[in-house]
Amino acid sequence: MAEEIRLDCGVRIIIEKNTMVRSAALGIWVASGSMYEDDSTHGVSHFIEHMMFKGTENRSARQIAEDMDKIGATFNAMTGKESTCYYVKTLTSNIYKGAEILIDMVLGSKFDTEELDKERQVILEEIKMVKDTPDDEIYDIISELVNKGGSLEKSVLGTPASLAGIDRARMVEYYRKRYAREGIVVAVAGNFDEQKIIALFDEKMKVLNEKLPPFKKVEAQYKKSFDVRVKDIEQTHLCLAVPGVSYMDDMYYTFVLMSSILGGSMSSRLFQNIREQKGLAYSVSSMNAFNSTSGFFNIYAGIAHENAAKTIKEIRCELERLAEHGVTEEELSIAKEQVKTTYIFSLENPAALMFSLGRNKLLMDRLFSVDESIEKYNAVTCSDILKAAEMVGDLDQYCAAVITGKELNIKELIDESKNQ
Repeated sequence: MAEEIRLDCGVRIIIEKNTMVRSAALGIWVASGSMYEDDSTHGVSHFIEHMMFKGTENRSARQIAEDMDKIGATFNAMTGKESTCYYVKTLTSNIYKGAEILIDMVLGSKFDTEELDKERQVILEEIKMVKDTPDDEIYDIISELVNKGGSLEKSVLGTPASLAGIDRARMVEYYRKRYAREGIVVAVAGNFDEQKIIALFDEKMKVLNEKLPPFKKVEAQYKKSFDVRVKDIEQTHLCLAVPGVSYMDDMYYTFVLMSSILGGSMSSRLFQNIREQKGLAYSVSSMNAFNSTSGFFNIYAGIAHENAAKTIKEIRCELERLAEHGVTEEELSIAKEQVKTTYIFSLENPAALMFSLGRNKLLMDRLFSVDESIEKYNAVTCSDILKAAEMVGDLDQYCAAVITGKELNIKELIDESKNQ
């Protein structure tokens, strides 16, 4: 079971030890993401993440990489809409050195102006790369549609225009506000000495501001909308979404299982119908996008242009069948075993466990025991699945995003699917 330690400086450390392994993973989680940005700082959270690797007062960018290589570490960072995480994975004997390097990066970044301008160009290339990858871009588009008008609407990467307006002064100002002790969680999993970890963080983190600035999250007022983008591509990428539930919702476990049954595996309803029986798509799936206070449920399909109408019709049929008739006990049992197995396997990996601990504590201020989560999955009934299915079962309530090589009217295709 994970243990929480609050340091004298206010930073929280979450630890879960496993003496049966010889490695450890450590992550510094920060309450910094696109949710906290306005138009003048759109993309700055992710931009700061990049700059942490570009040199400190103690190390150049090259030295950071070389020092991590010397201890055989894997290290990286990731920014989302609600958080940023800097992490390292390495052998038990080297995790303390890896943690020291991460601390140096997070606390001592120089935000060098020349490096900042170079990294801006790198991020612009990253934006282009996403736009050249339709099955990535489609999720950015659908997230913006579902969260329109809310704090979660903005993309993580920003835009060329917003990035152009972020100079060193604006970046440092944002960093000083969001990188505060109150909004930092350190998560550590694997085999390690907790006292050594505590000693590394307790004094050094005091250089950061203590408190986060006031922030009021704006929840989106959902309104069905559509976005079709025509590009020179050979396939149509379709994503449909409707509001779902948050990490903290009582129906979280139900939604996970429902998505598994509908489109989470090769035996799922969508995959078997649309790919195996009808041959309409190479890739078709459903998934949940969970956030701390909201979420959405979505369905994705990569299809030939001429199969769009037929695929939408089959998606409607599967949604309606799920909402009207629910699932069988056998389907639910299979889904539970699949989800529980994936969950348990992930927690036996120190890195995956660290990600789970850090995210849960930072976003929800909660730690979940394995037994608690397994019990909640086991407690889900067919009636629970039916209630969730009724929430997402009407295709006419869905937003739709399409990236395609051929003009199409997605609203018209969805409307027509009712009569086919």
